[in-house]
Amino acid sequence: MSPERRRFLQLAGLGTAGAVLSGCSPLYSRLAGGPRGLERWPAAVPAATFAGLNRLTYGPTPEERELVREIGLAGWIEEQLAAEQIDDWEAALRLRPHDLIEREADALVDWDEADVTGALQQATLLRRVYSRRQLYELMVEFWTDHFNIAIAKEDCWALKVVDDREVVRPHALGRFGDLLQASAHSPAMLIYLDNQVNVREWPNENYAREVMELHTLGVNGGYSQDDVMELARMLTGWTVKEHFSWVEFTFDPDIHDDGAKILLGRQFAPAGQGEGEAALAMLAAHPSTGEFISGKLVRRFISDRPERDAAELTKRAAEVFRTTQGDIRAVLRVILLDGLLQFGPHLPPKFKRPVEFVTSALRQLQVETDGRAVIIDELRLMGQAPYEWPTPDGPPDMAEAWLRNLMPRWRFALALARDELAGTTWRHGPAMLADAGTPEGLVDRVAGLLLDRPLDSGDKNRLLRSLEPDIRSDLRQALPFVVAAILASPGFQWR
Repeated sequence: MSPERRRFLQLAGLGTAGAVLSGCSPLYSRLAGGPRGLERWPAAVPAATFAGLNRLTYGPTPEERELVREIGLAGWIEEQLAAEQIDDWEAALRLRPHDLIEREADALVDWDEADVTGALQQATLLRRVYSRRQLYELMVEFWTDHFNIAIAKEDCWALKVVDDREVVRPHALGRFGDLLQASAHSPAMLIYLDNQVNVREWPNENYAREVMELHTLGVNGGYSQDDVMELARMLTGWTVKEHFSWVEFTFDPDIHDDGAKILLGRQFAPAGQGEGEAALAMLAAHPSTGEFISGKLVRRFISDRPERDAAELTKRAAEVFRTTQGDIRAVLRVILLDGLLQFGPHLPPKFKRPVEFVTSALRQLQVETDGRAVIIDELRLMGQAPYEWPTPDGPPDMAEAWLRNLMPRWRFALALARDELAGTTWRHGPAMLADAGTPEGLVDRVAGLLLDRPLDSGDKNRLLRSLEPDIRSDLRQALPFVVAAILASPGFQWR
């Protein structure tokens, strides 16, 4: 390890111990909480507002903070819920070099697998960093995790491109039942969960089980093993058509079990493809589904422990899910407006997953990036490269899953601050240096940009003392270490 990197890891002691503790630790509270103002750009917003923006974006930019000061957090949420009305020209412009994501699967199989998966992953990263439709992109990620498909399995590397474009993205803020039906007709999903080999003589229950356990009712949703087998029978014949590669959903009546079935106490007469679609519609409308989906959304946006911190909110969201037939916007409106207002500055902290950590660093530093593979490689080291989670449950949404692999985050923080990542450039360092004036001013400037608050005097002095005299006397040398240390601190790792 080089002396400079060793010095950074010593400097990152500002956050090392605290990052593996609860987000309610005193250090977290000092770094991220409290209604302290910030005179320099970007001007601070109220603590509750910044906490809300941290949950509803991939890292709040100065422009987003300014907009929220003008229209309020509730107004900003309503604007984000109407995502189709937001002009997203910059994200669209940055996606132009990645036109592979607009092609059909039968064309993609003629390309190198690494090129196709790279284009999908880069496009996903660029959307998260540059899209003005931040809540929409967060919901695309939520449903991508919920209906997880690992691109490493068979032809899913090509089929997931189509699934992302035609299943997840069009339905991310629509009705859950429509999204469930679209996913069930997706060749990527059918192949990932083996339903293309689900035939009358040898029913394969894999997809049917995950539909109930992971996609609708939840593991405690009231179904039995018999229900799994009955749903598997209803979904026999839901397969894919071969044309150079599996690219198109088809229903094959010759391999469908056309006997009567009973699912969750309801009898279904033989109806071919229609009986599977009727079963999915029933599952989408089931009360357990509303409770399960609402609980996952509350966990994503409010608290790791919704059953402890937000049980009443989850209950209200589930009721809205039921009365609106699974209207995702209506459910989000309850969770985000009521939930964020309920908790205010006391919103339970959530630890950033790797994607949230990387994108928030890029967005809040206003880094220029083309999203090339080096960033995806960094995410892979942290454990969350897009579309690579191997199991159907998707990447976990609990702090405990991510707290034991912090070294790649620290290395990324220092490499980013030092402009060592190919295709990624931080252009605002010189302006920050010109405005800082002193080491103390530099720390305040960086903390305002990344935490929306200055460090308190004790943490600031500890950080400054960690800088060796030769670095402290040269702001140009001090800048990357200060930036990396604050990126590595609990105030930034927790949101």
